Amino acid sequence: MSAWFRPAVFWAVGICLGLGSCWTLAQQGSATDLTLKNWLVRAHEASRYRAYTGTFVVSSGTGLASARIWHVCEGNQQLERVESLSGIPRATFRRNDLVLTLFPQARVAVVENREPLGLFPALLKSNDHAINEFYHLRPLGSGRVAGFDTELVQLQPKDRLRFGYKVWSEKRTGLVMQLQTLDTDGRLLEQSAFSELQLDAPVSVGQLHQMMSDTAGYRVERPAIEHVTADSQGWALRQLVAGFKPTGCFKRPISRPPSAGSVSDGAMQWVFSDGLATVSLFVETFDARRHGREGYTNLGGASHALTRRIDDWWASAVGEVPLTTLMAFVVALERKK
Repeated sequence: MSAWFRPAVFWAVGICLGLGSCWTLAQQGSATDLTLKNWLVRAHEASRYRAYTGTFVVSSGTGLASARIWHVCEGNQQLERVESLSGIPRATFRRNDLVLTLFPQARVAVVENREPLGLFPALLKSNDHAINEFYHLRPLGSGRVAGFDTELVQLQPKDRLRFGYKVWSEKRTGLVMQLQTLDTDGRLLEQSAFSELQLDAPVSVGQLHQMMSDTAGYRVERPAIEHVTADSQGWALRQLVAGFKPTGCFKRPISRPPSAGSVSDGAMQWVFSDGLATVSLFVETFDARRHGREGYTNLGGASHALTRRIDDWWASAVGEVPLTTLMAFVVALERKK
């Protein structure tokens, strides 16, 4: 998903399976003989246990973004480099749960620990066996993307609380080659695809390690991210939004662009997923200097945000879901007495 270009959404919780069974699954089966859950696992694992390089392009409305990807697996070690080719120059390295993002113009390096199984394309967001209750898997035929033969399927939602997807996956491996996000009426919101790809590429593990460790001349920042519970922070939902379950809760610094200096006070991030779509609830102390009017914002393509003031607090719901879903989260959020 194009959320990959938005770090807060892209690095999502993945699914933990044994290496042997995943490798077998990633090479067997197709959209016609796998359940929705197994098809998603196959696509997810294809991106983890193969070496490849490629250029990935995301388009939404009048916007276009692209990045170059290098990925390699060495045993259980996942190494990845993602270099933006548009927008603010940056290069992101990941070794399992360690993530390093370099901003060369600002000479800032941000080091974080994130969930170890959310590597690109992070199509599967949680190990939720109820995913079949909210999406249909519909095989639609075959096609070609970037010179590869692909299978085309549609992941069709069963309600209007989530978007649908069309996915082209490489026939031999299951690697996601192209993805379209569709709104509740089936209209295209966003599209992402490899424009070129080399599977089983000779990616150098040593070179990626060396590049990741070279932060000479950069100001290294290590934002303090603390695992917490919403209950311990004094927050609850009056009722859960259908299909969405909590997958994590964190206390994190409030990010600002590197040119604006370091981060300041913290915010709670409460993450929910239905297995495909993810919603984050951010809650922080209200600050009239930084917070504008309550309301809805289209962040581009399929990503949306909804903000609301709750007494002395400022709440934001962010995700690649319909506005009605964000509204259901914001309305249900309440401060515990």
